[in-house]
Order: sequence, then structure tokens, then C-alpha cells
Amino acid sequence: MATLPTLSFSYDALAPFIDAKTMEIHHSKHHQTYVDKYNAVITKYPDLEVLPVERVLQQLPSLNVKENDRIAIRNHGGGVVNHSLFWSILGPVKQVDSQLSERVIHAFGSLDTFKEQFTQVAVNHFGSGWVWLVENEKRELVIYSLPNQDSPLTLGHTPILTLDVWEHAYYLTYQNKRAEYIANWWNICKIL
Repeated sequence: MATLPTLSFSYDALAPFIDAKTMEIHHSKHHQTYVDKYNAVITKYPDLEVLPVERVLQQLPSLNVKENDRIAIRNHGGGVVNHSLFWSILGPVKQVDSQLSERVIHAFGSLDTFKEQFTQVAVNHFGSGWVWLVENEKRELVIYSLPNQDSPLTLGHTPILTLDVWEHAYYLTYQNKRAEYIANWWNICKIL
């Protein structure tokens, strides 16, 4: 079963980059809905109900479940884990992960180059979804985007960093100005 994680900061702690009302709605309404809907479908499968959501998503391609339930697990389970990772990398105070920074510099040449590439993928993502820094099956760091609530876990990749580019993540402050939201997001991405 999934649970809604407690944030390590208050809803207003990320202002002015993300306003308190957006954070409250995003966390307590959107994320909670993914938790509730994931739990509703997973209760049909007692052997899956005891597994962490991440593990269920990793096994999703080979699970013996009804196809409509597979879609619900992908959508709602993805919403659970994607948001949980998103909250964990946000914060009002930088807590740079020096090992991650070194890996990023090695893979992309510099932090600035990485940020430019990540930002470009985010700006160009069509519609709703997520932008990812992942470790692929070759242990390489790569950037890509996925639609909706799809998770890199279903591709066998390890998510490291993510940016929510669904409009509900930024609309109250930025409206249709996704590029401005993305630029400001780097101020509250505490790990890089």
C-alpha cells in the first residue's frame, strides 16, 4: 500500500518560486489522489499489495494483472513515486549532493551544461509529464522526458532527479510560462 509522504518543509517554504497554495493543492490533493487510486487497484492483488510501489512498477511489464489494472497501476503508481521523488529533491536550503554533482560533471562536462540540457528537455516536453535524470542499465546518466505519470522504473532505469511539468505544478504562479517555472525551479532543487 502507498502512503502520502510528509514533506520536510512547510507549504510556504518554497516561495516565491512555488507559492503555498500550489504546494498545498499539489501535495494534499493531486498526490493524495494518486495514493488513493493506486491503493484501490492494488488491493485486488494481495501479493502486490505488500510490495513497495517502486518494486511493483519495476515488475509491471511482467505482472499477471488485468490490462486495465496494469494501466491504472502505471498511472497512479507512477504518480505516487514520481511525486515522492520530486518532494525529496525540493527544499528552501541547498544540500548539494557532492557525489551526484561529480557524476553529473563527468557525464555532461559541467553542471551548467547539464542544467541547460535538462532545462531544454523540460521546455520542449509536449503536454503533461516529467523530465528525468536517470541511471540507465549501463549505469550511465541520461536525461529524458516521459508523458503523464510514466516512471523510468518501468524501463529498468533508476530515477535520480525529476521535474514535474504538469501544469498543476506551477499554474497558479506561472500560468502558461513553463520556461519561467523551470528556470526558477533550479533555486529550490536542493541537491544540485
